[in-house]
Amino acid sequence: MRRDTSKTREPKARYRVRNWAAYNTGLINRGNVTMWIDEAALASTPAADPTRGRPRLYSDALIQALLGLKSVFRLPLRALQGFVQSLRDLAFATLPVPNYTTLCRRAQTLEVQLPIIRDREVIRPAVDSTGVKVYGEGEWKVRQHGYSKRRTWRKVHLALDANTGQVRAALMTHQDVADGDVLTELLEQIPGDEQIDVIGGDGAYDTKPCHAAIAARSAVPSIPPREGAAHWPTHTPGATWRNEAVDSIARIGRREWKKGGGYHRRSLAENAMYRLKTLTGDSLWARRTDSQATEVAIRVGVLNRMADLARPQSVRVT
Repeated sequence: MRRDTSKTREPKARYRVRNWAAYNTGLINRGNVTMWIDEAALASTPAADPTRGRPRLYSDALIQALLGLKSVFRLPLRALQGFVQSLRDLAFATLPVPNYTTLCRRAQTLEVQLPIIRDREVIRPAVDSTGVKVYGEGEWKVRQHGYSKRRTWRKVHLALDANTGQVRAALMTHQDVADGDVLTELLEQIPGDEQIDVIGGDGAYDTKPCHAAIAARSAVPSIPPREGAAHWPTHTPGATWRNEAVDSIARIGRREWKKGGGYHRRSLAENAMYRLKTLTGDSLWARRTDSQATEVAIRVGVLNRMADLARPQSVRVT
């Protein structure tokens, strides 16, 4: 018997946005150029004695702001330079304008600071990953003629705070890196003095290193054990919770366990992946690995800014 025929299908839920006026205004402001030029980008650059042939110094905040404009409006580097020059002539007289080669070089070593709005003391991360193309053919060509050896992609790992909708940690890896191998690095990006409530993830994070990393942050996992999972030894970090989850699934079923434990809040991370690709594109512009990592971090920062400008408050009506 097919597995999907044995399940009863529930009617699709319908939702309504309660803050439509504010949400609509925020969606419009996403295209407002002045929203993306903050005071840090206009601050004075590091002091340096002028000498002949010495390149001008630009702050990291300025480079990050300009690369953010590149991601928002999907501009090549040369077009970005012309776009910033027009901004200086029209609105921002003190805005420095680095050339496109400087932007390309600084992107290789830039330490991106994620804009995060902290309005809660306890965070609830939901972790997941998605793939973004680096170079390769379009879907039509693949369907017609298959894919070539040059088709490749990168994996983007995100930790989204389910309470605020802000991405708290981001990491880019090669396509062959498993999700569970990077959970520790994601949690390290969250300051240790911040309290973590529940960490949600799919079955790919059901590993001993992942449960050890969660236990080290004094958090509770919301990760379904894999099919046919057996009990872990009691001295293993996180074994108590996992063994109870295995027994509970055997008693009431996996579906009821997920509903009762709030596992489906993890879908907010999947929504963040969809918004990331929709708003900033599903392929990377950069070709160097370090520049690609910077580009991913820049796009995540753009996503956080957009979520801060406009976030719907949906309620279920049926």
